Amino acid sequence: MNFGSNRRGGQGKKPKVLSGKDIPSLVKYMKSKDCKNVFLMLGAGVSTSAGIPDFRSPETGLYSNLARLNLPHPEAVFEINFFRRNPVPFYTLAHELYPGKFRPTITHSFIRLLSEKSLLHTCFTQNIDTLERRAGVPDDKIIEAHGSFATQRCVDCGEPYDDEKMKEHILEKKIAKCPECGGYVKPDIVFFGEGLPPQFIQSLPNLRKADLLIVMGTSLTVQPFASLAGMVDTTCPRVLINLDRVGDFGSRSDDVVLLGKCDDIVRDLCKELGWEEELNELWETTKETVITEKPGKKEEVPDVLQEMEEQFEHLAVQEDVAEDSTKTAEEASKEDKNADAKETTAKPSPAADASKKDKKADVQEAIDNEQPATKISDSLSITSGTDETAKAKTTGSSPSAKPQDAAEKQTDENDETQRDEYASPLSKPQGAPEKQADEKDKEKLTESASPLVKPGEKQPEKAPSTEGKL
Repeated sequence: MNFGSNRRGGQGKKPKVLSGKDIPSLVKYMKSKDCKNVFLMLGAGVSTSAGIPDFRSPETGLYSNLARLNLPHPEAVFEINFFRRNPVPFYTLAHELYPGKFRPTITHSFIRLLSEKSLLHTCFTQNIDTLERRAGVPDDKIIEAHGSFATQRCVDCGEPYDDEKMKEHILEKKIAKCPECGGYVKPDIVFFGEGLPPQFIQSLPNLRKADLLIVMGTSLTVQPFASLAGMVDTTCPRVLINLDRVGDFGSRSDDVVLLGKCDDIVRDLCKELGWEEELNELWETTKETVITEKPGKKEEVPDVLQEMEEQFEHLAVQEDVAEDSTKTAEEASKEDKNADAKETTAKPSPAADASKKDKKADVQEAIDNEQPATKISDSLSITSGTDETAKAKTTGSSPSAKPQDAAEKQTDENDETQRDEYASPLSKPQGAPEKQADEKDKEKLTESASPLVKPGEKQPEKAPSTEGKL
């Protein structure tokens, strides 16, 4: 173990508060009246001796062991959007790390001892294993910066979920779902993409009260937790207990760097403080916190990941079936509506039936009276014109009929004149009256020419309607 270092910015700086940068100097200060408020910052390295892997150690770290879960990247197991799509990897991890399977370490018992000595002000921890609680550290002294397994709720509606039910689901390798909305339930662990607990934010100003800051088992790479080490006053001694030097430790005159395993350094520190016996007694009580399986009931269980993946696929299939049933019901409803609409459309109205019957009766009457085919055609196709024109047609006159006498000839001429008045503007000129009408029509057509006119020309008006003239 390396008990102290002056490397980095603190090299050659004489301590202002401590008498030295080693354990004896630290113990002397802790026993003095000047050390009343001790703050702690904990990382995953505090729990590794309990059998819980840390996150970033090569080959043995948690992220290295997550490759078997087929994640897009190791951190995805703690991403809220990924959890909403697939909770299986997190529940697999939760089953392996769930509180009660691991015994608190000597370091956790040291934290409780600080509390019993009335020295502990606040313990900030990044860990989600709740081993501080299981070691007997009072809840009001713990700030779980990244949440923990202590409580849980639905990720959709936020409804809290029963502690015992959650414990049962995780230990039995089942995925918990909200009874209110059906959303997935997860422990109140802060995932990437989620906000930090309000208690963490509210407690930050208290760091100014620190007489001593001890940082243990952390890489100080995750923000904003890592920034807490710089929030204590510059006159506050800082102690790093870790395998490696991290952060800016060594840059201040009263920084103490103790490199090694947390439990080993804590034992040496308590021995120097005269607390070794008390420490061991407190740690002995932690044996009772471990959940053990009852004799005779231990069964060989299948692979956790495979079992939970099958369960998740079953849940997904159930959701798909429910969705398909809804779609089928909607499609059936649409088909019924379409069938009703077709039936309504296919069924002719009484007025239409009467009109068709009248027309058929007219045709039959004409056939019975042996009228010429031209007169039958005129009675069915012409729908506009003056009353005189209609009378001329019903008397049997036609533009193609040959005049028989003067009266009949006059009728034909009147009929022709009236036809000219209702002729199309695009019809070919046949006589003087029709020619005059044609010239007027040409003027109208000129006025209603294409809107692609040259600059300076009059904006064209709407073309005259020919409805009813053809």
